[in-house]
Parts: sequence; structure tokens; C-alpha cells
Amino acid sequence: MHLRFIFAALCIVLYGCSSETTVPQPAGLQLPEGRLIDLTHPFSPETIYWPTAKPFTFEKVSDGVTPGGYYYAANNFSAAEHGGTHLDAPIHFAAGKNTADQIPLEQLVGPAVVIDVAASAASSADYQIQISDIEAWETKNGRIPDSSIVLLRTGWDARWPDRKTYLGTTKVGPDAVAELHFPGLDPKAAQWILSNRRIDGIGIDTPSIDYGQSTTFETHQTLFKENIPAFENVANLDQLPATGAIVIALPMKIQGGSGGPLRIVAIAP
Repeated sequence: MHLRFIFAALCIVLYGCSSETTVPQPAGLQLPEGRLIDLTHPFSPETIYWPTAKPFTFEKVSDGVTPGGYYYAANNFSAAEHGGTHLDAPIHFAAGKNTADQIPLEQLVGPAVVIDVAASAASSADYQIQISDIEAWETKNGRIPDSSIVLLRTGWDARWPDRKTYLGTTKVGPDAVAELHFPGLDPKAAQWILSNRRIDGIGIDTPSIDYGQSTTFETHQTLFKENIPAFENVANLDQLPATGAIVIALPMKIQGGSGGPLRIVAIAP
């Protein structure tokens, strides 16, 4: 797939122009030559959802040749907003902030920054990404650029879709929540990012931007009160460089939604 066609599509989405129109790329969003990488887990009966959420269901309605002589396939699906690779809209934990359909497209497309803490997470399922992790990344790679989408790689996506190793438990329902174990972003680090850098969004390859043992979801609260959306259960972050990729994260546009299924891809140089 040629990247010029991708940019033409983005042009239509972001600026309402036709595919024949030439417009300058927005500052900070220079699409690189490279390859497309899918950062999305597929949705199926195996898809991991929060233990208290309704899981993904798939119902086959039609799959065969009709009386008219042509083949026809159609299905029904249903699921909670928050499961699989999905968006957390700011309203999820911050009253009056953006719903899924209100998030500006500019916050869903942008340069990616990948902060890799997989080594630390491997030694502790309850690891919380620290300010020092971010500072160490900047020492090596430079300041996080404005309008970036920060992606946090813990290596957890390699455990998908095994619920025991990914969530820490195979239980479902309220009793399972206390047994959740997976890494997340420390609330202090979330506040440091907001106070010192200007990002458009944040993502992680675990079920939640807060670590599994959180009971107050402070990181969600901290980010969402500033209208920063989050992407959870992101896949394949090991295929992205620390800098230089472009992320396109387009969720289902659910009016008034607190989140929704997300198709997120990257263009890696």
C-alpha cells in the first residue's frame, strides 16, 4: 500500500478535501516512508475484557448462497465499550470531558513515542512506570515532542490471549478484580507528563493505563481531567522504534460513549 494513498485518506478525514487536493502536512506530522504495522488485537470470543464487563459475542446471521443465487454473509456482534484493543475516552473517569465522538481527530493521529519498560515489567507484574523511566528515555532519545502519542511498552501483549498470564486471574465478576496483576503508569509519572510535556494521547499494551492492583484509578483521573485519551490492550509495540513512527488510532465513533473498540495502526520508517 502506497503511503501517498494513506495520506490522501487522512487528508479527507482531517481536512475534508478531495483525494485530488494537495495540502501541506500539518506541523509535526510528516508521514514517513515505511511499513504499516497493525497494533490491534483481533476481536473474537477469546478477546480479553475487564472481568466485570460483557465479553465480545459474535452471531452468524447468514453465510451461504441466497435463493437469488448470490453469496451473502452477515453477522451480529455485541460487547462492552472497554475490552480488547480499545479507547478510553476522557469522560470515562472525568465528568464533563470528551466522549468518544468528541475527541478531536488531531489527538488520534500523530508522531509516536515508544517508552520500553519490558525488562522492569518482566520482574514484577505490578510494575508502575516511573518518572525515572521517562527521564531515562529522554536522556537517550531527546525530549518528548509536542503533540506526541506516547506508547508504553511493557511486553504484556506477548501473553495475549491467555487470561491467567495477561490479567493475573481467570476469574470473572467482581471477585476477580482484587486478583488483577499487570503493569501500568504510576500516577506521579502521569502528572509529570502533563506538567512538563504536551502530549495528545497515551497508550499501553496492558488492560489498563493504571496497574492491575489500583483501586482508585488515579492515572486515569489525572490524564482524563486534562482531556487526554488512552488506548489500552495495544499490540505489537515491539515492532516500533522509540521515535519516528506515526500512529493512527481511530475508535468506533459512539455518540456519548466512554470508550469503544479501536483500530490502531502505525507507519514505521
